[in-house]
Amino acid sequence: MNPRLPTDEAQKNAEALLQGEKLFSDTIIASIPGILILCDQEGSFLRWNRSLEIISGYSSNEIERMHPLDFIADNDKPLVQQNMVDVFSQGEASIEATFVTKDGRLIPFLLTGRKVIQGGVPYLVGLGMDISERKDAGLALQESERKYRELVEHANSIILRWTPDGCLTFVNEYGLKFFDFTAEQLIGQHVVGTIVPEIESTSRDLRPLMEGILKDPKIFEKNTNENMRRNGERVWIDWTNKAVLDEHGQIKEVLSIGTDITERRRAEAQIAEQAAFLDKARDAITARDLDGNILYWNHGAENVYGWKREEAIGRKIGDLVFCDPVQYEEHNRRIMTHGEWSGELRLLTKNRREIIIESRLTLIRDAAGNPKSVLGINTDITERKIIEAQFLRAQRMESIGTLAGGIAHDLNNILTPILMSIDALKTKSFDPQAVKMLESIGVSAKRGADIVRQLLTFARGIQGERVEIKPQHLLQDLELIIKDIFPKDIRLQLAIPEETWTIQGDPTQMHQVLLNLCLNARDAMPDGGDLHLGIKHCTLDEPYVRNYHAKAGPYVKFSVIDQGTGMPPEILDKIFEPFFTTKDINKGTGLGLSTVSAIVKSHGGFIDVYSELGNGTTFHIYLPALETARETPTPQSEAIHLPRGNGETILLVDDEAPIVAVTSQILEAFGYRVLTASNGAEGLAVYAHHQPEIAVVLTDMRMPVMDGAAMIHALLPLNPGIKLIAASGLDVDDPLTKLAGTGVRHFLGKPYAPDSLLKLLRTALDEK
Repeated sequence: MNPRLPTDEAQKNAEALLQGEKLFSDTIIASIPGILILCDQEGSFLRWNRSLEIISGYSSNEIERMHPLDFIADNDKPLVQQNMVDVFSQGEASIEATFVTKDGRLIPFLLTGRKVIQGGVPYLVGLGMDISERKDAGLALQESERKYRELVEHANSIILRWTPDGCLTFVNEYGLKFFDFTAEQLIGQHVVGTIVPEIESTSRDLRPLMEGILKDPKIFEKNTNENMRRNGERVWIDWTNKAVLDEHGQIKEVLSIGTDITERRRAEAQIAEQAAFLDKARDAITARDLDGNILYWNHGAENVYGWKREEAIGRKIGDLVFCDPVQYEEHNRRIMTHGEWSGELRLLTKNRREIIIESRLTLIRDAAGNPKSVLGINTDITERKIIEAQFLRAQRMESIGTLAGGIAHDLNNILTPILMSIDALKTKSFDPQAVKMLESIGVSAKRGADIVRQLLTFARGIQGERVEIKPQHLLQDLELIIKDIFPKDIRLQLAIPEETWTIQGDPTQMHQVLLNLCLNARDAMPDGGDLHLGIKHCTLDEPYVRNYHAKAGPYVKFSVIDQGTGMPPEILDKIFEPFFTTKDINKGTGLGLSTVSAIVKSHGGFIDVYSELGNGTTFHIYLPALETARETPTPQSEAIHLPRGNGETILLVDDEAPIVAVTSQILEAFGYRVLTASNGAEGLAVYAHHQPEIAVVLTDMRMPVMDGAAMIHALLPLNPGIKLIAASGLDVDDPLTKLAGTGVRHFLGKPYAPDSLLKLLRTALDEK
């Protein structure tokens, strides 16, 4: 644009105006920031300040020939021109436009124009301010707001704002998609009933929680609660809450940012469930770091070792359960070398009791393959080891039983002629001294037979006969054993009344009960002490015996009292359990007291125990007394009253020549005719030759060539009604039951006396 130059007259008027009104004093112009111009209605510059020259880069001479629009960018010129028109028509106007410098730089300016009149002529006073910084700040703010909107809208978190009355004012795009709502469906709605259920699936009421958050977000800055989608599906969200305050510091809104943790909660629940499964395992499952510090300790480990989880976590496993530090170091070295280890370990419980553990250990590595921790699965096999030992012991006892059976058979064969000869000699001797000696020999022989019978009972488990027992005899026998085998610092005190009621029982088992209790008392007094054994009889009423599931009536009470270490209540409750023992593994089986209890119960009795830690233990054994407590008179010799034969023929079959000789003499002396054979085959031949004459066959069951059972089996076809008496030093436990179906109805246990033989023989002969 080529502006028109001002006329001389206009120049003069302008100068007069400036001089007269002092409109533009040099001081004011210099102090005004930005560009200041004065131009007429035609756009001719009348005055400008130094800033216009500096900013535009034009000289004073250049400016005075220019028009204000020459400094404006082409796209803004129409708007600026219109604003100039508006100034003259309306008095003032302003606009933002781009200022163009001489070198082509573009600068955003705020242009403000005001109309002034001097001498009736209108002029435009223009002020231009560089707004580059403000524009940049505005653009930055716009960019920031844009980024914030993008962040909020595209964040992978739920972002929402809600008012103090609980109504939603904003939900970001992610939140809308997550809850499956549109903005129209949520905005203005209360959070409870839309995205928050009233009652959580855990039964927690969420309304008070929401009210608490709105009341003081600082307290609930972090919270986790259950939420729900539009279809009712429940989800768990971690929320961060922040108060948005107004200018008065009051809560205007609450900004909440949520993260979906539903999968994490499910994983945690699964882990918790798996941990619960591990806790239900009877095995001790543990984990420790490479320094031996315990990281995990399940409920099974609590039961096996006695240490609670909170007591064990963080402790050194070597200090906690290993007996020997050297053993732990060696065992740890093997794991680190080979990556795993399995085997048996002897470890300690909390109360320092040694147990046997079957251990399986695995070295756990991290993602990079570096050793991280050690997982251990340990099974307490102490009881199993005890059972194995019992099984091996039972096998040994079975072997001993087999050996004892052979020994018993031979001993009984030896004792039989001795006993029979003694009775025969007594009937022929008139010397009192000789008779006394024979009686002494007979007592010893019978004692030997009793020993054989006890050997079979213990070794082969043969059930002893229930007989009438005088309790004082049991204690007197026990006294001899205790004095022989117990340490001398254990002092035995007996309290035995002269007369006691009798009991019905197995003497061998009764000895076992009392001896077991005495052995326990001995072990409880390692430094010695008094051991009291006593007998009393008493009558117990129904209320007293009801707790023991026993019957009211007369009882004999055996007492075993020691001054030992005693037992605490928790131990006392378990002493009759099979395999429970407080002794070391190699010193006790845990079967002694359980056997005592079983025997006493089988005899209709019960046990009462009292013990205090450090004050000894008292056992009272109650056994039912017999109604008749009178002592049975000692039977006199019945030799002169023994039944005699009437010439009947007896076939005696036995491989022991002494037995055959003595038995034949006795039978012949009492009126019988005797045929003999040394084994089953000979017996068959003799019977076949003399069948019509033979009244009874008396045979040993264990013989060479052909035993008694085979011979009997061969005899029955010859004579189904044959009368048989079986004799043996074995199988004294209910022998007739074992011989059922063989035709044998009578059994004679070796060694036998003449009276037993003659009475049984007469019984067999008199049968039809």
